[in-house]
Amino acid sequence: MLKAGLVGAGHLGKIHLKLLNQSDRYEFVGFHDKDVENGKKLEAEFGYKYFENFDELLEQIDMLDIVTPTIYHYDYALKAIEKGLHFFIEKPVTQTLEQAEEILHLCQEKEIKAQVGHVERYNPAFIATKEYISNPMFIEIHRLAEFNPRGRMFL
Repeated sequence: MLKAGLVGAGHLGKIHLKLLNQSDRYEFVGFHDKDVENGKKLEAEFGYKYFENFDELLEQIDMLDIVTPTIYHYDYALKAIEKGLHFFIEKPVTQTLEQAEEILHLCQEKEIKAQVGHVERYNPAFIATKEYISNPMFIEIHRLAEFNPRGRMFL
């Protein structure tokens, strides 16, 4: 069983924490978040082990779940690769194509498995449409939920 850790305990990270903790495929070791107050609050509320020191977490795990804002993905992926850890990384992978290509190259070089969070491909609605789409030229999408500014990037 792989020992799993997580970095980034924001909105989406809290969902990942819950799922990792409930999974019978991982031994969930704990998490790191730069916001110490948030980390300690989640530790007290849910019992997840909070690591204030990220390097201490890395020493105890086999794989890392990277659920931080995109601007931090590259740095955390490099740290995982440096430690020889497999990782799951949310989308977008990095801020630039060059950073993503470097991560890909390093993972191939060090035989590290990395997975990107493209989970919508497993959405039953998407799966149901695949047999009707053979050569799309245009795709029209309608958002059925209200806009949530949480995912918007501020530059």
